[in-house]
Amino acid sequence: MRDLTWKILSSKYVYKNKWFHARADSCLLPDGRIIEPYFVVELPDFCNIMIVTKEERVVLVRQYRYPIRQTTLELAGGVIEKNETPVNAALREMQEETGYTSNEVEYLYKAAANPALNINTAYFFLAKNATKTTSTNFDALEDIDVVNFSKEEFIQLLTENKFQHGVQIGAMYEAMLRLGWLKK
Repeated sequence: MRDLTWKILSSKYVYKNKWFHARADSCLLPDGRIIEPYFVVELPDFCNIMIVTKEERVVLVRQYRYPIRQTTLELAGGVIEKNETPVNAALREMQEETGYTSNEVEYLYKAAANPALNINTAYFFLAKNATKTTSTNFDALEDIDVVNFSKEEFIQLLTENKFQHGVQIGAMYEAMLRLGWLKK
């Protein structure tokens, strides 16, 4: 197989703040063409966790997403803090956003969130037999409703395309496979 790797000729930041860095790179392609600028967005790694209670209810968060002007249903999750493992971040986010905890947490997989533009990685987990043990502890700008659905309701929402956070949908299917809710 031929080498498809691009060489970086130059790179400069065009914007930086706490959560968002944008770079303009000049890249040499294997066939000799140069692309410039090629914009790269540096965002932090994040995690999401599918929370399932012992009654097989799926716990989700409902929140407004300004860029798409919609209120969405999503898996709990958020940014992985510096020096924090993905699983610890998932456990923290689950507790902070929903008040649920679980001793049965399973790693599903990791994936590039949008490899054409972003450098960050998304980590996905499944929490089984979760129980509500504490109150929520939202970040300063979070405005979240905690909702839950039966297994049947959740599958119906998924098959009716009611979830807008595209990077989470694969994790939802993978979790359902591991739970035995779907057949391979």
